[in-house]
Amino acid sequence: MKTVDFQRFPLAPGDVVLDLGCGEGRHVISAYVEADVHSVGVDLSLDDLKTTQEKFADFDEPDNAAKSFGLSSANALQLPFADDTFDKVICSEVLEHIPDYQGALCEIERVLKPGGLFCASVPRRWPEKICWWLSEGYYKVPGGHLRIFKSRELRREIEHLGFEHYSRHWAHALHAPFWWLKCLFWSNQDNNWLVKQYHRLLVWDLLENPAFTRILEKSMNPIMGKSVVMYFRKEAVS
Repeated sequence: MKTVDFQRFPLAPGDVVLDLGCGEGRHVISAYVEADVHSVGVDLSLDDLKTTQEKFADFDEPDNAAKSFGLSSANALQLPFADDTFDKVICSEVLEHIPDYQGALCEIERVLKPGGLFCASVPRRWPEKICWWLSEGYYKVPGGHLRIFKSRELRREIEHLGFEHYSRHWAHALHAPFWWLKCLFWSNQDNNWLVKQYHRLLVWDLLENPAFTRILEKSMNPIMGKSVVMYFRKEAVS
């Protein structure tokens, strides 16, 4: 399940790509598969990095010297990379978890090359507010969401760091009701029949990718997409 649209965020051969807060690897692996790039994933969770490495085994192309894959455990506020290292940076569904998210944005600006592209996605405000209203456990769980962003304000903050916004879309409309159900039945979500059945629907959709749900979600995303996805270009040095 990709949040980033690689048509809006094109990867060129030889690009060095960072997925900051890569979790279990959906975008760092997708970037590696998408083009001949050097894909790097960073996360604090060693367990997630281990899972990512295990998943990557199915996609590895060891005989293709034009691409590479690497993982690192690091803090988003102190990235172990030199200035202007990356051509592209992805930070998907991460900023809402970081206490000093402005510090993380400054690090992204530091390691991204002038003229490079940055994709940031966060939960959309109104679907997220419903989750918070339905369950305190949703946002009080350790490592949970610390804030609800207003996308326009986040966009302005990123622009003030020297980025130009060039595209936006919404994603994962089918996932919004799933999280509302999980929050509604938070205390017994693992055993709730409705939550289980909706999860089965999402798994089926992910594995089978039927045209009906693709069309349905595409039409619903502008209205109730769970994530807002924004694309930026770092100002080039004149």
